[in-house]
Amino acid sequence: MNLVLIVLAVIVAIVGMIILIYNGLVMKRQRVNQAFADVDVQLKQRQNLIPNLVETVKGYAKHEQETFQQVIAARNAAQAANTAGDMARAEGALTQALGKLFALAEAYPDLKANTNFLQLQNELSSIEDKLAAARRFYNSAVQDYNTAREQFPGSIIAGSFNFEGREFFDVGAESRAVLDEPPKVGF
Repeated sequence: MNLVLIVLAVIVAIVGMIILIYNGLVMKRQRVNQAFADVDVQLKQRQNLIPNLVETVKGYAKHEQETFQQVIAARNAAQAANTAGDMARAEGALTQALGKLFALAEAYPDLKANTNFLQLQNELSSIEDKLAAARRFYNSAVQDYNTAREQFPGSIIAGSFNFEGREFFDVGAESRAVLDEPPKVGF
């Protein structure tokens, strides 16, 4: 009788542990999903601001067509990206293209003084700050989730219930150099 109770208690403890681990993985996966949605919102705001910025610059720098085309192509690629890795690479290319666009402003003093351009530049700077915070939160959530699904005994539960690993939002080495420098706003 005592042996049956002991076996029953062990089974209940194991089932309880499985339920706790499973629910913890679900919670962490949902946190990753929510963090990714936050990043996506910031990226969409950034992408929606770019056409206005390009049009403002076009009025002053009509002969810089190649730069405009690069920015628009990079924006379109960023909008088409679906996974975190693809989005990170596309956003890195977009950041580089925007850097070239802002470099044009240095060559056109009237553009640098344009109120609309300055407002758009300030909005973009604000979005970049929010985007950096959202990326940090997403990467932290991915780290927590991936760690939980790789540690024992979570790895057994994660494998049994198909909890897939998630990619970090890494913008790449080339874009990181651009992102490490805050956008320059001249007055």
